[in-house]
Amino acid sequence: MAHGRVGRPPLAAKREQFARLIARGVGSAEACRIVGVHPKTGKRWRRGRVVTSASGARLHYAPVAGTRKQVISQRYLSEDDRVVIADLRGAGLGVRAIAARLGRSPSTVSRELRRNRDPGSGQYRPFAAQVMAARRRARAGRGKLLRDPVLREFVAGQLAARWSPEQVSHALRGQFPDDAGRHLAHETIYQAVYRPELGGLCRDLPRALRTGRRHRKSHRRADARRTGVLTGMISISQRPAEAAGRVVAGHWEGDLIMGHDNKSAIGTLVDQASRFTILLHVPGPRHTAEAVTDSLVAALAQLPAQLRRSLTWDQGKEMALHADITRALGMPVFFCDPHAPWQRPTNENTNGLLRQYFPKGSDLRIHTPHRLAAVAAELNDRPRKTLSWDTPAARLAAALTGGQPPR
Repeated sequence: MAHGRVGRPPLAAKREQFARLIARGVGSAEACRIVGVHPKTGKRWRRGRVVTSASGARLHYAPVAGTRKQVISQRYLSEDDRVVIADLRGAGLGVRAIAARLGRSPSTVSRELRRNRDPGSGQYRPFAAQVMAARRRARAGRGKLLRDPVLREFVAGQLAARWSPEQVSHALRGQFPDDAGRHLAHETIYQAVYRPELGGLCRDLPRALRTGRRHRKSHRRADARRTGVLTGMISISQRPAEAAGRVVAGHWEGDLIMGHDNKSAIGTLVDQASRFTILLHVPGPRHTAEAVTDSLVAALAQLPAQLRRSLTWDQGKEMALHADITRALGMPVFFCDPHAPWQRPTNENTNGLLRQYFPKGSDLRIHTPHRLAAVAAELNDRPRKTLSWDTPAARLAAALTGGQPPR
């Protein structure tokens, strides 16, 4: 009799033990260590998942819910306070005398005796009062987005246009200048996006955020860097000081964002001062130095000389013809240190924004030059907090006319 391969033992018992630890308030990482499972397994258990079996049946695993102990502020009456109130009230003391004993306002004691008395007998029972107060405190309120359809429609529309929650938050103050009730903190919008059942937003909106994640994550992994040995490089340490100040327009940072299996690429150029973005169409299955150089020179040659001061790139092999770029455009090319993408911070941030349009693992060859120009225009017309809510397009136009950007 033939036997198949022995599979992994079931984790039902460990999952139950994990759930008990979480219910006791143990952290997820510590519970994984105690149970003996990988932290990723614990994360799947906490969030829940849907598994499709070999027969095609969909198995739903509910998330493991924790019962984290709630810390109540001292400004609220505790159970011990309520016991003291009941004892002193039974001894015949008045509201002001009880309040003086507790060090509370008389109105606090009066309100407690009125709101939390037993509905049947009308007497004040401290433990029943504690339960009623806890239930009232835990009742979820209706948020602004859930109550206000006009506000909800505006926020959802801007998010669908790929505005960040912080940009939407700032725009609300301009859209409703005289209605403070419609002003939201960006964290409120983030919570409504990730918890649509609480904020009333569409469940597809998490896809409109830059990361596209349906769950919040603390850190984002950086793209892999492609580096090589180039000749005649000028180190970033020799770059003029004004290029690092982000004040003078014309100092550009560049890079490639890669597609599936590194078989396609889009070039990105970002002006440090204005954050103006140019996207380079790199045709063909290979992003060679010749292809990148031709696209880069064609794009930057359309700008006046005052906006072609320098270019900073990493040590990728696509920059093998950097000397040709300098001769064609009259601008020096400076190279970052190996494995130091933070030396191009403006470009790295913009690449993260662009992944909203060009997801990782996708084939970037499907995007035409017209599509790249449309994406760049949308990005350049988006207000930025770092520009005092000005747009990159407006900042670059001001640099061309000699206007001073606001401080």
